[in-house]
Amino acid sequence: MNAASLFSNIPDTDALQFGMGAEFKPELVSKWLDLRKADVAKVADVSPSSVRYDKNAPAAVIERLQEIAITINLVAKIFDGDVQKTAVWFKAKNPNLGDISPRDMVRLGRFDRLRKVIVNAMADPSNKSVGAR
Repeated sequence: MNAASLFSNIPDTDALQFGMGAEFKPELVSKWLDLRKADVAKVADVSPSSVRYDKNAPAAVIERLQEIAITINLVAKIFDGDVQKTAVWFKAKNPNLGDISPRDMVRLGRFDRLRKVIVNAMADPSNKSVGAR
């Protein structure tokens, strides 16, 4: 393993303007993926009534949405920062993902699997499973 691959899980830029660290805007991630409170609750493993995006938001919600935001930006990097292509990729059914859209994988609680597919595809340039290039 080389240093470049060790740190490749964080995108160089925030193409979708979700923010990072203290500037992170979790509600933008939820809106971008068109997730309902019930969807966010499922991916963060919290009750739907506890889902919120202010300073009192559960840490699990913030952490999970940050992971999702980072992954979305990694896909945007594959598409050279093209936000439209990234949005289409997340919404389109993908035969390499069992004919389900990446957005639906997130919504259905299968984000960890999706993230592994994306990271593996990025690590292996000959792998076309993400659908880019």
